[in-house]
Parts: sequence; structure tokens; C-alpha cells
Amino acid sequence: MILIDGKKTSSDIKSEIAARVAEIKAEGGKIPHLAAILVGSDGASQTYVNAKVKACGECGFESTLVRLDETVSEAELLKVVEEINENPEIDGLIVQLPLPKHISVEKVTNKIKPEKDVDGFTPANVGRMALNWPAYVAATPYGIIELLKRYDIETSGKHCVVIGRSHIVGSPMSILMARNGYPGNATVTLTHSRTKNLEEIARSADILIVALGKPEFVTADMVKPGAVVIDVGIHRIEDSSKKSGFRLIGDVKFDEVAAKASAITPVPGGVGPMTIASLLYNTLLSAEKKVYS
Repeated sequence: MILIDGKKTSSDIKSEIAARVAEIKAEGGKIPHLAAILVGSDGASQTYVNAKVKACGECGFESTLVRLDETVSEAELLKVVEEINENPEIDGLIVQLPLPKHISVEKVTNKIKPEKDVDGFTPANVGRMALNWPAYVAATPYGIIELLKRYDIETSGKHCVVIGRSHIVGSPMSILMARNGYPGNATVTLTHSRTKNLEEIARSADILIVALGKPEFVTADMVKPGAVVIDVGIHRIEDSSKKSGFRLIGDVKFDEVAAKASAITPVPGGVGPMTIASLLYNTLLSAEKKVYS
């Protein structure tokens, strides 16, 4: 069984990005610049944004963090987005989710220029991805694709089952795995909470990608021997044996599924670290005008 190490792979990608940024600097080119907007004081969101800012520094990027109060109006937030859209010094813009309930995520997402949408959430980038045109691919799906590629996992002609249909992971993942290319050329079944015979369908998968958001939902009896299992879920549960008082688990019951799989991502240390690496890669593409020239 191969343990797919996202932590090491993301570190490799960040080193590659840092090397390219050093070349750009030596050539007198423009250093990539990522801007992040954080609304409110949610602890998890602050942790995520701080990790992204730190990663920018590690790769030699410039970064800007805009902090807004939770009571900020939708109009005020949209104005900040517009200002960053029009700032030629900034290459990528992310708005950390979730947003307060009085703000429309769709309005904010649609306000971001596709050229700066390094999260890959705007309709323009989703559409370009579906057409297999140059696009900023959403960070988590892109990270999974990169893991499959770097671990030389065969996808052509394989049956890939995706559990979960979110706009952030499941839906784009199903499109990417079906596209003509590598990784891709798979026969894809997209399943979700209302799928009948889900267990039976999961057992038919050569590649099982689980992004349902339910702790340890996938058990060994749902996995075909030798399948590749990608666990996108992350949940914090109480554990008195740990110094922190908790531990992290995924959507897959790791120990029993790992015994049947040919390759599997752990939680933590699997898909999670790849998300930031993918975000940085998209920002580098933006700075070098590789997608929207």
C-alpha cells in the first residue's frame, strides 16, 4: 500500500515555485502578489489565511491581507474587491469563506475578475476548466490531480467514483477526471447523499474520491481491493489521549480501508496541504500571464 504524502508533495511544489520566483527576481520581472480578504474573526478562517500568507513568504511572493469587521456591508466588501481588481500590482485575490450570512457568496465571487480568481470559483474559470481550456482550477481538485500525477497513478480507462457534489471539490473533480489528458480519461460516476446503492457503486471504483463531509463515512466494505482512495474530508473529534484533546480524521475510516487500498491519502497530511500549494501555483500562473494573456 502506497501512502500518498501530500505534505511532502506540497513542500516539493512550494520549492519549485520559490525557485521560479528567484529566477523572475533575477530577471527583473514582477514578483507574484496575492491578496486575501478576511471578514470577521472566525478562528479557523484566521488560521487558514495566516497559513496562506506564511506560504507566500516561503515562496518569495508579496502578500496583502485585508481584514474587515464582521458587520461590514455587502456593498463595502464589493467595493474592496473592485479596488483589488483594478490594482495592477496584485495578481491573485481570494476571499476567505465562510462569509457572514448577510453577504452573498455568489455576488462576491462574481465580482472577482476571472484573471485574478486564483481560487478558481468564478463561472468563467469553471467553464474554461470544463472545456479543457487554460484556467485557474479550484485549489483542492487541482491538488488531487497533482497528487495522482506525481504518484504515477494510472487513470485512463479506470472507473472513478466521486462521493460528494460540492462546487468546490466534487463537481469540478468529476470534470477533471473525465477530461482528455493525464490525469483524466477516466469513466466517472458522481454520487452524493441521495444516490441509491451508493455502497455498491463505491465498491466498483478503481479510484474513489471522497468529499462528502461525513466523518469516517467510507468503510472497508465499500472499497474494492486494490482501489486508490483519496480522502478530502477533515474533522476534529475529541480524543483525551492527545495533548491537544482532539485529533483529526477524514471521510474515510483510514485503518481498515488502508488495508484494502493500493494507495491512500492520510488525514491529516494528504489532500489538505496541497490546497495552499495549488493556490500559490495559480498565483504564479497569473503573475506570468499563463492563463489570461
